[in-house]
Amino acid sequence: MGEVRVPAGALYAAQTQRAAENFPISDRRFTRGFIEALGRIKAAAAETNAELGLLSEPRARAIAAAAREVAEGRWDDHFPLDIYQTGSGTSTNMNANEVIAALANRIVAGEDRVHPNDHVNCGQSSNDVIPTAIHISCRALIGGELVPALGRLRTALAAKAEDFDGIVKSGRTHLMDATPVRLGQEFGGYARQVAKGIERVERASAEMAELALGGTATGSGINTHPEFAARTIARVAAEYGFDLREAEDHFEAQGGKDACVSLAGALNTVAASLMKIADDIRWLASGPTSGISEIRLPAVQPGSSIMPGKVNPVICEALMMVCARVAGNAVTVTIGGQRGNFELNVMMPVIADALLESIALLANGARVFADRCVDGMTARPERARELLERNPSIATALNAYIGYDRAAVVAKKAAAEGRSVREVVAEMGVIAPERLDDALNVRQMTEPGIPGKG
Repeated sequence: MGEVRVPAGALYAAQTQRAAENFPISDRRFTRGFIEALGRIKAAAAETNAELGLLSEPRARAIAAAAREVAEGRWDDHFPLDIYQTGSGTSTNMNANEVIAALANRIVAGEDRVHPNDHVNCGQSSNDVIPTAIHISCRALIGGELVPALGRLRTALAAKAEDFDGIVKSGRTHLMDATPVRLGQEFGGYARQVAKGIERVERASAEMAELALGGTATGSGINTHPEFAARTIARVAAEYGFDLREAEDHFEAQGGKDACVSLAGALNTVAASLMKIADDIRWLASGPTSGISEIRLPAVQPGSSIMPGKVNPVICEALMMVCARVAGNAVTVTIGGQRGNFELNVMMPVIADALLESIALLANGARVFADRCVDGMTARPERARELLERNPSIATALNAYIGYDRAAVVAKKAAAEGRSVREVVAEMGVIAPERLDDALNVRQMTEPGIPGKG
């Protein structure tokens, strides 16, 4: 391919430089967590290869030491490559091999000198290393950031559910007034949505524990020791502290990316839940004079450059934008997963980028939403009571007493005249006065059963 000019201070070499020149597409780079996973894989591989007699001890020690420096983030400036590159991620695998070799050769010389392909990449291929790094980095970020953040949000919502449980208010379906609910019930529903999201993400993460390492070029395992994958994976798992295992079928692991698509789906489900929760809370706080205004959100910043005193639900809106991005990333991963042509998926870098971005965005978004919105919100029971008293759907409780048709007359009359159902029922005399309190007990309407019937 001819000569290529590499910057004098670069730790990488020709293959990385060619890729840098070939793919000036975006400013997006592989994440810190992904590079950490690559470094840990390379270190563990070197130690395994020494154990198997495939690398000399001095050479393996040098590679492992260099790879751990990469994992620690000491040389991130020497990983310049764009996400949008060769679909196998070969450019970035070779970037790691070249950097690690250069660092290792500061430690050893002569017959132990390190070659990026022959030694750092011993027993490996980009085609199994890159998907392995995707799975590991996603599992690390889910366990370390996303699950704790969602747990924090669930706890915050559950606390509000308890605080607000005594506040009876109008339910709403189709954005229209419906039978009463308790504000605490609404927030309990939100907390349960988040709890179920945690379960879904954990199940998807567990599927990511299967690693492609050991399949090399096409899944056949050519040029690798039969024990290489299991031993290397055990080392990496011990460092991370979570379960990792060799894929049951390397052709599935390299040709398909179904576990990644499944994870993207779980993340998208969490995003859908958080979008609903954030949007509901935004509506519940709308006003203060012409909206629902049943809750009050903390004022975190001025809401307008022209309207004095205006405060907006900015934390809700930020989370909603996070959710939109995660939904888009799920589409990207889905399309990427479809491009498993024969023995290799060819959209792995963008799958990695989309998954890791979604995990990080959801973790940060959930944490900020809990800290700066949910914790500080307060209820407005007087406003909830005001709206409930004017809610014609309270007439639903009259069905058991006067039937649907007569209850509908009451509801329509109350709505048309802007009066409460209680006033209209009393005026029409359709229920005996001594039974009216039981029939229109709004707290009882928030539980299963027939109002007034015990």
